[in-house]
Amino acid sequence: MQQSWDWWRAALAGNFGPISDGVPHAGFYRTRRKGQPWEPVAIWADDASPDGWIALKGATRVSAIDLWTWCCRNPVSEEAYRRAAAGDGWADEPPAAPEPGIGHNSGSGDPVDAIRAELAGEEEMAAELLAKPIEDQAGVDKTAIWAKRIGDLAAKAEKSRVAEKEPHLEAGRAVDAKWKPVVEDAKALAAKLKGHATPFLIAQKRAEEERASAAAAEARRIREEADAAARAARADDEAEQARIAEMERQAAAADQAAVAKNATAGRTGARIALRTETKVIVTDFAAAAGHYVAARHADLVELIGRLASRDVKAGAEIPGTGRKTEERAA
Repeated sequence: MQQSWDWWRAALAGNFGPISDGVPHAGFYRTRRKGQPWEPVAIWADDASPDGWIALKGATRVSAIDLWTWCCRNPVSEEAYRRAAAGDGWADEPPAAPEPGIGHNSGSGDPVDAIRAELAGEEEMAAELLAKPIEDQAGVDKTAIWAKRIGDLAAKAEKSRVAEKEPHLEAGRAVDAKWKPVVEDAKALAAKLKGHATPFLIAQKRAEEERASAAAAEARRIREEADAAARAARADDEAEQARIAEMERQAAAADQAAVAKNATAGRTGARIALRTETKVIVTDFAAAAGHYVAARHADLVELIGRLASRDVKAGAEIPGTGRKTEERAA
């Protein structure tokens, strides 16, 4: 079989030729299982081999025909292959994170310490990439791979967080399920009892308001009579002056009695009373919204922004909105 490296050289330059299952082409490649590191692959023709090919995956000889479709779209240079085969890794992929040093608290048994130590190692290595601008494709590829690796670490930490928290949430839900029905039933019954007392307390309040109104009218009458007597009395008429003073005291007492008392029931520690609650009813939503829009109320601005963003992204045309496009790596 004639040895040809042309297909591999073209693929290495980004020009992939026809790919057929079971028809390998000589060259250097790499392959990996999901979640596993890349393994170097070398394929070349050999007339002495039963199928006419020799293939190495790492240091293991395998069937080139079986391996071909798993590695064909990942050509690498011979230099990259030999470096990886020698155990020096891939230039476009970050090295493995260092193991925590002696004395590190990762031995505490808490998974968060192990992940924190792993992240610390990644931060040190990532700093080298962040210290200089990206100048070539290899640099951006390495950055993307590193971001993926640290993102996977974040996902691993989040999964551990959720797993550790779930028993507590489940326990909390069990406690709520046990007690909330009792709490809600008791609250509802207490409110029902207070509501049952409301008509009587309202009647008491109305009677008290009528009594206070009558006392106020009596205070006015006495004070008017005292004023008239004071104008008619002589200054030296002691008996009349004493009667006028008594009338003033009666008027003051009537004023005090004119203060209406709230209707209550029960005793100290178990008392209920009428309470005035003000409920605001919006009669003109456009006018009310216009007031808050003019004031640029933070809550309304945030709400309008959230609603507009949701609807515009869904394809709606919302008056008073625009679009701002930003490009960023993700």
